[in-house]
Amino acid sequence: MSGTGLLRVEKAGPQALLQDAGRFGVRHLGMTQGGPMDWHAAGWANALLGNPASAPVLEIAMGGLTLMAEADVTLALCGADLGATVNDRALAPWQRVELNKGDRLAFDLPRSGMRAYLAAPGGWIGEASLGSVACVTREGLGGHKGGGTALEAGDTLRFPAARPDPMPVASEVPEAYRVDYQQPARLGLIPAGQIAAFDGRSLYEAFNREWQVDTRADRMGIRLTGPVLTGPLPAMVSEGIAPGSVQVPPDGQPICLMNDRQTIGGYPRLGTLSPVARARLAQCAVGHPVRLTACGVGVARAQWRAAIEAITAFGAIRS
Repeated sequence: MSGTGLLRVEKAGPQALLQDAGRFGVRHLGMTQGGPMDWHAAGWANALLGNPASAPVLEIAMGGLTLMAEADVTLALCGADLGATVNDRALAPWQRVELNKGDRLAFDLPRSGMRAYLAAPGGWIGEASLGSVACVTREGLGGHKGGGTALEAGDTLRFPAARPDPMPVASEVPEAYRVDYQQPARLGLIPAGQIAAFDGRSLYEAFNREWQVDTRADRMGIRLTGPVLTGPLPAMVSEGIAPGSVQVPPDGQPICLMNDRQTIGGYPRLGTLSPVARARLAQCAVGHPVRLTACGVGVARAQWRAAIEAITAFGAIRS
């Protein structure tokens, strides 16, 4: 880069991580992919600036972050409403925001959703590991300064100083593509794995009873609490697991495996969440109501493609 702009971290909050599209082609080494938990919101943040969908964004979980602009910059904020303010003026998500040198961008507590995504023109600059800057703290990979570290007070975020390309005409995400995170979440699940090993009552309740997000939820996995799922489940040899895999441990309460999951697992699986469902679950707070709905591969793929095409088309309309 010929030059960089800076944002200085005044207060770090519980977890703010740099994430690009993720780390691929390394699962055989036992490395997970990382990447944004809510790829949908991250994609819209990049689209507002005309960035590639894979450009690094800042994932801000649960708020508590304060940034000081040390250069003029246009950013984009999408995803959860974390009570953001610019110089104490309220800032809603799903739009671009202009910061002047000396402006303070602060995030308070979640009001709707759990994770906000902050994009910079050209993408934030990070330290790549195995071809990606995606920050995975458990494996010590990627991030804004390498080593898989979250933002800390006194750190700086860098972005390219020059922006040769025009930005998209619209400065806000159309209402039709914004997600209301306060609504109950309906999650499409592609039945697979060992689903036939669960008894009939368990399968009925899995898809017809309400679940809640448990306190045990992070970037590795999100546990659901509700009816106890049982059946004559055989002992298993550990097998490879995809993002969104829904495992059921002996206590009968499902675990939805997310971006920083392990690469193999030995619990029976109900199936796999669709990409759209996985993004939606990433925004569910503790206690949020969730329902699982059976979903075919074709439907899941069509939903994912429709979302990607909308994001791509929006970012391509330049001034």
